[in-house]
Amino acid sequence: MAWIDQLVGRSPIAPMQKHMQVAVLCAREVVPLLEAMAVGDNDSIRDCRAKIDRLEHEADQIKHEIRSHTPKRFMMALDRRTILEILDYQDSIADVAQDIAELADQRSMHLPDALKEPVLSLANRVVVACEQGQRIIDELDELVETGFGDAEVARVDEMISELGRLETETDALLDKAARKLFSIEEELGVATIFWHQVIRQIATLADLSERVGNRLRLLMAN
Repeated sequence: MAWIDQLVGRSPIAPMQKHMQVAVLCAREVVPLLEAMAVGDNDSIRDCRAKIDRLEHEADQIKHEIRSHTPKRFMMALDRRTILEILDYQDSIADVAQDIAELADQRSMHLPDALKEPVLSLANRVVVACEQGQRIIDELDELVETGFGDAEVARVDEMISELGRLETETDALLDKAARKLFSIEEELGVATIFWHQVIRQIATLADLSERVGNRLRLLMAN
């Protein structure tokens, strides 16, 4: 490989975008997982877990490729540290979705009737936030191509603000779901602990997406 190729390296932008796409697919699968839990369908719960496991593995493979092939120095507006920080947040989305599916399958968790509406409402809004995060990462190539031009930066900044608004909505939905959970704590007993863990993990998916956007915003401000 010529010295200039070593310096420039392979652009990590397209793989980063692909990685985020797969991570968001993991988050999306949490909704059908919860729907299976709502009707007590253990076979479907296992199927959803298997699908999330496959997607998480795909995300891991892409992550390892990015880490292996992004040189310490390359001629881009993004430095390696920034790329890897954003990548870690993206990867955590896939990991947390997998954690939710594992717990649901291992404990054969069936969503109580009282929790169906608040938990599914939370999950659906979380997916919207994750998809907004994906749209932001899809702008990475445009940001670099325009040299972080003012118009493109302003457009992406607005998208990040919208992601922040969506994440705030998920916080409110998390609070609603948690209050409903604790209202039936006596009925659920020790299972309350595990349901609280699941609900918080669902909300964490939106928080991680917001971190992706906020890290990119910090980069644009420099």
